[in-house]
Amino acid sequence: MMKAIFMGTPDFAVPILHGLLDYCEVVAVVTRPDAQKGRGHKMQYSPVKEAAIDRGIPVLQPQRAKDEAFIEELAAYGADVFVVAAYGMLLPESVLNIPGKYGCINVHASILPKLRGAAPIQWSIINGEKTTGVTIMHMAKKLDAGDMILKEEIEIAPDDTGGILHDKLSAIGTNALIRALKQLEAGEAERIPQDHDAATYAPMLTKEHGHIGWGKSPEAIGNVVRGLNPWPTAYAYYNGQPLKIWRVRKVQSTKQNCVPGEIVGFTSEGFVVATDGGFVEVLEVQAQGSRRMPAADYLRGHSMELGARLE
Repeated sequence: MMKAIFMGTPDFAVPILHGLLDYCEVVAVVTRPDAQKGRGHKMQYSPVKEAAIDRGIPVLQPQRAKDEAFIEELAAYGADVFVVAAYGMLLPESVLNIPGKYGCINVHASILPKLRGAAPIQWSIINGEKTTGVTIMHMAKKLDAGDMILKEEIEIAPDDTGGILHDKLSAIGTNALIRALKQLEAGEAERIPQDHDAATYAPMLTKEHGHIGWGKSPEAIGNVVRGLNPWPTAYAYYNGQPLKIWRVRKVQSTKQNCVPGEIVGFTSEGFVVATDGGFVEVLEVQAQGSRRMPAADYLRGHSMELGARLE
């Protein structure tokens, strides 16, 4: 039976780990160090670490992937393949060269060479892509630049959020990985070079990416809102206070000579905001210190003036 070491950290990687466990022997799991989270700053395990502990698998958590002691420990397991899915740390060549039989295989949530980098799921929506998918690839020293084994493509639905697409691609990635591993074992796996000139990038997201620029088109604003749901979430400022924007839709209006960000009307479901070349209806919001709610409920408890601006 194939022996594998799995490297991953967030929720995206957990179904992939479970699928790998059903296929082969996972001798160890590598994940990011425990991190402090929440107001109490309590140390929390990564989702992958929790899954590994539940299945009784040894867990390694190096501070740096190039630490000699960690590299020696990895080599001692004698794994045939390393499988990486959203690990969150670049691997040096000294690690990539350890599994001599099948090498290091990565599950990447885009159709490479598009959207290399840390946040391809969210950026595929933000950028207005019509399709996305998963690529199973051999890892190389350069980020997400290795030869590809196979791809699986899907359409991005009009109502897909970053969270919905995350779950879809995690499931697709699990099945694609197992197909690729079977091809490797049978000696039938391809090595398809990427067109590096066609590469695009999906940088790590920050909260600042969620600040809505109302000088964009309604479609672009809708893509930002969907892509950053559930994190880091789109937002604007009203009367100097942050207001998270969870859901919008493009609408028509007869208003003219509007300033982007201007509140131009109210509806039974929310309020209408002018953008560059159009209008969006804000349908779901969250005020600071409050819960997420329909915009109509927010308006019943908060004063919002016609002609005021969201910044």
